[in-house]
Amino acid sequence: MTDTTSSSTPKAGSRVKRFMTATELDSRLLGMLGAIALIWVGFHLYGALVNGFGAFLTPRNLWNLSVQTSSIGIMACGMVLVIITRHIDLSVGSLLGFCAVVMGTLQVWVLPDILGLGHPMIWVIAVIVGCITGTIIGAFHGWLVAYRGIPAFIVTLGGLLVWRGAAFLITRGETISPVDETFKLLGGGPFGAVGNLGSWLIGIGVSLIAVTLVVMGRKQRRKHGFALRPVWADAFIAGLCVVAAIGATLLVNAYPWPRGIVRRYAAAEGIEIPEGGLFISHGFAIPLLILGAVVVVMTIVMRRTRFGRYVYAIGGNPEAAAFAGINTKWMTVKIFALMGFLCGLSACVASARLGSATNALGTLDELYVIAAAVIGGTSLAGGVGTIYGAVLGAFVMQSLQTGMVLIGFDAAVQQVVVGSVLVLAVYLDNLYRNAAK
Repeated sequence: MTDTTSSSTPKAGSRVKRFMTATELDSRLLGMLGAIALIWVGFHLYGALVNGFGAFLTPRNLWNLSVQTSSIGIMACGMVLVIITRHIDLSVGSLLGFCAVVMGTLQVWVLPDILGLGHPMIWVIAVIVGCITGTIIGAFHGWLVAYRGIPAFIVTLGGLLVWRGAAFLITRGETISPVDETFKLLGGGPFGAVGNLGSWLIGIGVSLIAVTLVVMGRKQRRKHGFALRPVWADAFIAGLCVVAAIGATLLVNAYPWPRGIVRRYAAAEGIEIPEGGLFISHGFAIPLLILGAVVVVMTIVMRRTRFGRYVYAIGGNPEAAAFAGINTKWMTVKIFALMGFLCGLSACVASARLGSATNALGTLDELYVIAAAVIGGTSLAGGVGTIYGAVLGAFVMQSLQTGMVLIGFDAAVQQVVVGSVLVLAVYLDNLYRNAAK
């Protein structure tokens, strides 16, 4: 019995190793997905045992979870670059609040007097100005860090205080509302989603793109003489992407509009509601689509452009990067400017979802953004990090918060759990890097 057990264990381990080698899947990615699945199933079963029903693994909760994660996930994509280059940005929450206040002021107090109330360009101008504001402030932070030699910790800590105070000076503590009705769609809700048909078009489109990328990647490898993955491995990856896209589409389409909104919509459109009720799907929320677009663009930037290679080079060894001819100072300015732009974009989603702008918007978001990046595998030592990892880290953070709210944990307990998970993530990252060495 002992010989049989000892001989079968290496075989199982070798099979897993061969599978990982053939498919070239990131072990950290699989670990993050496993952690998310464990959190979701754990909270669902806990709710079922304590309350008699599980509320976590439902279309409604998972749809809301995706919307709630979008704002943090967008900023986490930028924080990855900042941390990879051995810096930190503590001002992102305050910068989000300041950009939201600027956009709210334009929509409520300024542009209606200039263009007229309800003008279709009001929200467009507000979004552009908000993103430009974040970009300029981020570039200013980067200039102070790169060209004036002030540590990023101090610069962004000062920014945390300055921009929060500036937002209060603009609003005087008032809530700026109501924002433009079209602008509100950026925050999700029944009308801030693409519906059943739009979701299926997106799901099928993503599936076709995934299959095309796998096929084109195989052709490129053959063309340049690189080692090819086994056919079954490419088929597995393509199939996995298709299943994920179609499964997500089915999930978001299973969440219907609330009955009250359906009745008002039917009355406005002259639609007769059948006896069994009218089922109208939410579909993919616009905030989630914005997050998805940011992830795709940032992944391409980090993997396929000179800018992305420079970011990793600076994070790996700043001195060697400078000797290699990389303008590390100008790169630092651009990285912080990009972080600022993503803060402005995140402010659009956060303020639109709230339907107003307040000087307190984004409070403590900097901690959740940094935690999402670190939990997602971005090393505080620099040089290591992925965009998809940061987004998965954001989903882990938001899943923990949502799950604890559903089962009735106190706010104090939530803070203890989130803080403990962050410390554990850094500890596991240290173990992973030591094992890799």
